[in-house]
Amino acid sequence: MNFIFLGPPGAGKGTLAFEVAKSASIPHISTGDIFRQAIRDKTELGLKVKAIIDSGALVSDEITTALVAERLKADDCKNGFILDGFPRTIPQAEALAQLVTIDKAINFDISDEEVIKRLSGRRTCTSCGKVYNIVSMPPKQENCCDACGAALITRDDDKPESIKKRLEAYRNQTAPVIDFYRNAHIICDIDARPPSGQILDEFKKLFSI
Repeated sequence: MNFIFLGPPGAGKGTLAFEVAKSASIPHISTGDIFRQAIRDKTELGLKVKAIIDSGALVSDEITTALVAERLKADDCKNGFILDGFPRTIPQAEALAQLVTIDKAINFDISDEEVIKRLSGRRTCTSCGKVYNIVSMPPKQENCCDACGAALITRDDDKPESIKKRLEAYRNQTAPVIDFYRNAHIICDIDARPPSGQILDEFKKLFSI
């Protein structure tokens, strides 16, 4: 099946996408990964993306869609795929509809309050980069990395005020996209509050994976 995963930062869509991709033997495709690969490969589009990112500007719908279209031509997409982080806008959704048929758009339903609680609990190692969560996956010793012993910090984008801004931007940008797929009758709302293992089990039953 061809899936789109929609959800705010902290909803757990990346975790579920990884597990579903592994179980269903289909690729988990994120625009961030596509951008990084194109830049590494120094393709024509990759060089354009690098110049845009280096300038601090946003990659246009046209270039983003072109990179996604290129990725979807790969052999590993023949039996399906999971798109994570695309489409983000109506023009992207309309362009995607001209490229492939989307079977289901999965909307990870979760409140802003729950997202803030999850993300503000994240702590990152200053040395090796390992990520913890003081609620769901705390280090053995407070503010100390289990792997290398270095100090843990709260990144600026994991602070409540930053999370609120990211959520506001997501809601404003993506709400029309959710409506787009709801009007197409392919949206599937999933409660993103339970533990990831429980959500995965329910997802597998729902789509016979």
